[in-house]
Amino acid sequence: MKRILRLEKIFAAQYLKQLMEYKADFLVGIIGVFLTQGLNILLIGIIFTQIPSLRGWSLPEIIFIYGYGSLPKGIDHVLTDNLWAVGQRLVRRGDFDKYMTRPISPLIYCALEMFQVDGFGEMLIGILLMASTWQTVAWTPLKAFAFIVSIPFATLIYTALKIILSSLAFWMKQSGSLLYVFYQVNGFSKYPVTIYNFPVRFLISFIVPFAFTAYYPASFLLKGQNFVLNIGGTILVSVLFMTFALWIWNKGIAAYESAGS
Repeated sequence: MKRILRLEKIFAAQYLKQLMEYKADFLVGIIGVFLTQGLNILLIGIIFTQIPSLRGWSLPEIIFIYGYGSLPKGIDHVLTDNLWAVGQRLVRRGDFDKYMTRPISPLIYCALEMFQVDGFGEMLIGILLMASTWQTVAWTPLKAFAFIVSIPFATLIYTALKIILSSLAFWMKQSGSLLYVFYQVNGFSKYPVTIYNFPVRFLISFIVPFAFTAYYPASFLLKGQNFVLNIGGTILVSVLFMTFALWIWNKGIAAYESAGS
């Protein structure tokens, strides 16, 4: 672990130097993140100008869920965004070979190689939204503990999904489009799942379990109900999902044959 942290520091420093070579592009990217999140929040506000609540959920509660969901997504974005490249181009072009020739796990090397600063914007948005609706939660020591514990496990769900779908490129040569399609489902998770019909609830809870990255843990903090399902379920789903992700990644590594001509 100490070695991994040291490598992360080295890779992050080098990647930040690359970004700062093009300062205008870097600033535009950061501004773009804030504009995107700001428009999403504006849309929620517009909806609540017409209706006082959404299936029993108030505007502050939904904003808290949205903010909570932005935090693990932002952490994953910062640390493992380079996994997108596996599905998009690294395997197809044969560039993945370099990860196979280093004295470090290909998965760890690939994840650490790029340090995505845009994710800090998502994290900041999440923190600001939760801070602005902090009073909606009746905080107790148990809820504080649940908040601290659930965030890293919620982050693992995002990472596991990227590993699973990126790994398909070892057989398909390119899986970036598939990863993009599945990743868009996370937008549903930032709202209460009770507002959706059964197929959508089932999809985001058990097939692509993004609901465990936002709604379920945040609903325990807001409502104080069902600790086992909302927090324990988040931990269990993330562990199972990551276990499956590592299994399929290792299968893909064994099947990797580099690029042909």
